Amino acid sequence: MSLAAPSLPPGLRRRRRLIVLTSVLALSAVLAAVLVRTATGTTRFLAADRTLTVATWNMCGVEQWGCADTGSASAKRLAVERFVDAGADVVLLQEACATHAESVREVLGGSWRLSFRPYTWRDSGGRGGTIDCTGRGRGTAGLAVLSAHPLSSVRSVPTRQPEVGLRRGVLCATVAAFDVRVCNAHLSLPGSDRAHPDREYRDDQLKALVAAVPGRRTVFGGDFNLKPPGARNRSGWVWPSAAYGAFRECDQAAGADRSGRPTHVSGHKLDYLFTGLPRSSCTVRDTGVSDHRALLMRVEAG
Repeated sequence: MSLAAPSLPPGLRRRRRLIVLTSVLALSAVLAAVLVRTATGTTRFLAADRTLTVATWNMCGVEQWGCADTGSASAKRLAVERFVDAGADVVLLQEACATHAESVREVLGGSWRLSFRPYTWRDSGGRGGTIDCTGRGRGTAGLAVLSAHPLSSVRSVPTRQPEVGLRRGVLCATVAAFDVRVCNAHLSLPGSDRAHPDREYRDDQLKALVAAVPGRRTVFGGDFNLKPPGARNRSGWVWPSAAYGAFRECDQAAGADRSGRPTHVSGHKLDYLFTGLPRSSCTVRDTGVSDHRALLMRVEAG
């Protein structure tokens, strides 16, 4: 014989339904704020956070370019990890070795993406190729984009480069999760063209870079090998007006400001991050393992 469950009084039934409903709502709130710990130990919320932090750093990882005494590969890798711990979603690297860049990606975890573009060279006979980093198994020298989110539409931007000598470049990609185009640029030093040492390339390279970015939803920068425009900068004329006009630089305090904290051991600002999005912070970070300091810029991408 089965026994029927006793019927609850109407008031008690209402209280029980209210308790169940309250519990469900509380559980939903907990789930909405659940924390995700990435492979680097960085804690992030699953909430609809539409802020994007981009870092740029010339890591001085190519030893034969005066970087032999700036720190080990593991120390430089740790520096990038610290950018990520500080909130970086995207890291633009210059003077990186392919193997080192891949090792950084591996340490950051499987969700991180890497796009790498080798530097090239060309001799007076028209022959060219890539540049190997000093040391066995370090791969080619180049610039890289590291991202915590998938990258799409990755491409190198054609720019005017020295006829003879080292050719750097511009690498762009879209962070689809934020619908933001990021570009990493490493501009030519004066005298880079061994056949024509008096030629200036940075003006054309900057014009090509600015032309490659879409409207305001972009972050572009890198090592420009160039001081900010101003009366004391004889090369200030190479800057396109759109750089500080249509966009704002990470360390730009106001619309008319063309200054910025030093990013190089020489005491000059050579590294930049520009955006058309609202900025919420700009950090200059000395890693101690490069002749360049890093820039970290946080933008509102909502």
